[in-house]
Amino acid sequence: MTEQVSQHQKPADDEIDLRELFRAIWQGKWIIIATTFVFAVAAVFYALSLPNIYKSEVLLAPVSEESGLKIPGQLGGLAALAGVNLGGKGADKTALTIEILKSREFIGRFIENRNLFVPVMAAEGWIRSENKLVIDPELYDERTMKWVRSVQEPFSEKPSVQETYEAFMALIRISEDSTTGMIKLSIEHYSPVLAKQWIDQLVEAINHEMRDRELAEAQKSIDYLTTQVNQTNIADVRTMLFSLIEEQTKTVMLANVRDEYAFKTIDTAVVPEKKAKPARALILILAVILGGTLSTSVVLVRYFAQKN
Repeated sequence: MTEQVSQHQKPADDEIDLRELFRAIWQGKWIIIATTFVFAVAAVFYALSLPNIYKSEVLLAPVSEESGLKIPGQLGGLAALAGVNLGGKGADKTALTIEILKSREFIGRFIENRNLFVPVMAAEGWIRSENKLVIDPELYDERTMKWVRSVQEPFSEKPSVQETYEAFMALIRISEDSTTGMIKLSIEHYSPVLAKQWIDQLVEAINHEMRDRELAEAQKSIDYLTTQVNQTNIADVRTMLFSLIEEQTKTVMLANVRDEYAFKTIDTAVVPEKKAKPARALILILAVILGGTLSTSVVLVRYFAQKN
């Protein structure tokens, strides 16, 4: 009998607790409304203070190369010693190209050759009507064209290549589709014009970089193989060496006539018309949720504290 009474009392107790909860919230509704309103207004001012950031993106396809040379095992070592590829390097070459694209040495030269220190390290916005970057005067004085930022050692007033490299890499996104093998390269910046320009220059620079490396490697291989031809009188070996020289000559020829040596552009980059971020509406929604949650928690804690 006692168990039945307690079972009937539990739903009643739960209902009373729920009513009391709503009563507490209703009594503190003005606190909740006022706090949420303050959070919303603060979020609006914060979101409007954030500059627009634009993203330019290019779709690339790796340029594959297949070698048709079939070399006996005893002569394969000589070919490898000469630096001759024996085929099947497509995936490895793509991975190598991406790693070079992200390397400090390559990006560092890219930054220095184009003098990107100011737009990467000192920009804080963009004026669309003038197509002009807004430069932080506390970092760089446009009138005297000198760096004026205040930093501690080991940093200097003018950002180093290493420091600028880290800031530049924060703007870049590289993703590879494991199914299709396509590469997406994107850059986010205050200026949509610069974002598109840097994308085009990066693609051109990495293609030139890989082409120059292949040319240098192929020329070394040709020189080495030519020396080996002059040192042997064995007909089969000479035939094989001439085949290897022909293969490397083909590499030199392709490198000289093909601009898109490592990556072929499938979908070119454009100057974006719409911003990529900030998501101002999302910032406002999150602020309203946060303000409502915090104010409701404070109201409930205060109500039950006073009751106890």
